[in-house]
Amino acid sequence: MLQSPYPELDDLLTMMGEAGRHIAEIEASEGAAGNISICLRSRKDTGTVWPVELRTRFPLISEIELPQPVPELAGATFIVSGSGRRLREIIDEPTANLACIVVNEGGKTGKLYTSYQRRFERVTSEFNSHLAVHYDQILLTGTNFHAVIHAQPVHLTYLSHIPRYQDETYLNTHLLRWQPENIINLPEGIGFIPFKLPGSPELMAGNVAALREHRIVIWAKHGVMARSDISVKRAADRVEYAETAAKYEYLNLTVGEIGEGLSPEEIRAICAAFNIKQNIF
Repeated sequence: MLQSPYPELDDLLTMMGEAGRHIAEIEASEGAAGNISICLRSRKDTGTVWPVELRTRFPLISEIELPQPVPELAGATFIVSGSGRRLREIIDEPTANLACIVVNEGGKTGKLYTSYQRRFERVTSEFNSHLAVHYDQILLTGTNFHAVIHAQPVHLTYLSHIPRYQDETYLNTHLLRWQPENIINLPEGIGFIPFKLPGSPELMAGNVAALREHRIVIWAKHGVMARSDISVKRAADRVEYAETAAKYEYLNLTVGEIGEGLSPEEIRAICAAFNIKQNIF
């Protein structure tokens, strides 16, 4: 949960742009691949009021039907990337690449705010997964902020094509052994979802379940989704930590697996020193 003073709209747009640019810099968003969203809301029960004036940057308003009802999020604001837009270009022209959605009373529809510079017909086709994960996490934790990023990092995606890495235990014990930072930043490990059709209800349901237990999850043969209730850039960091671990693992495969990585005993010592709770090693 974020504390006052809350980021202004332009601050949020800048952070989304910086996160999108970084995802592209680590080669996790080729072309128009990947998407990004944040959710922010006021909470009257705790005195959390987060006013955001959208019309100064997004003056065009229309009505849309939401992928699923989210009645508890009435009044919440989503900022989400447009379908077919490049994450690396958000930083240069945020209003051309992003839209805002304010959930109407009842949670079945919302007001879509866009700009005259809009370069997309609709928001990302993965918005059903974004919305479902935001909704689930906000109901579970009561947070007033949540960020989600879908990216397609090369090494993580490649390893997801290899059968033994489709086992979540094998995946985590092999990827999280290469740097102390891995277990510190991903103490719940990396989740894994078997291949589901992109944009499908099955992928949406898999995301919700997996991201209850993990901060990042691999979509087999497709990419990853990461979340954070602190910062959209923190979600991007999680993609980078996991992808860096996959790079080490891929490198080790190319040289005949001669590297051993950190031992379970060494990882447990790191966790004890930094007060990290984990049950992988």
